[in-house]
Amino acid sequence: MRKPEKPSSREPDREPRTQFAALPWRRSADRQVEVLLITSRETRRWVIPKGWPIKGVKSAKSAAQEAFEEAGVQGKVSKRPVGSYAYDKRLKNGRLQHVRVAVFGLQVDGEADAYPEFGQREKRWLPVTEAARLVDEPELMVLLATFQP
Repeated sequence: MRKPEKPSSREPDREPRTQFAALPWRRSADRQVEVLLITSRETRRWVIPKGWPIKGVKSAKSAAQEAFEEAGVQGKVSKRPVGSYAYDKRLKNGRLQHVRVAVFGLQVDGEADAYPEFGQREKRWLPVTEAARLVDEPELMVLLATFQP
């Protein structure tokens, strides 16, 4: 009997997992919509705050919690996703995991001076078209470019 082949670390795991993200937004002085991007901790790519589901916490609240922990922003989170996108996450063991991200709008009404990941990431408020140009994921680019709260 032949042993099953071990999958390559470059092959993504087959089953997509779900993450929840917040799309923090506000209106500028001239009433234009701006969104907040942050850098990922390891690759320093521009992303939106996101994370794995929190047990016992609804998806929208989970997204809002990630936004506070990663970017120090608080506000009113949408009950329904404003969109979604997919990406392949590199896990600590080197494997790739397919991830589907449900994105919830977060109308920001406050920014904390201190929060759990303060100093670990950069953050930048940008017009939606500029933000769309900075992210790597094609579906997230479209979501940002077409976002209308």
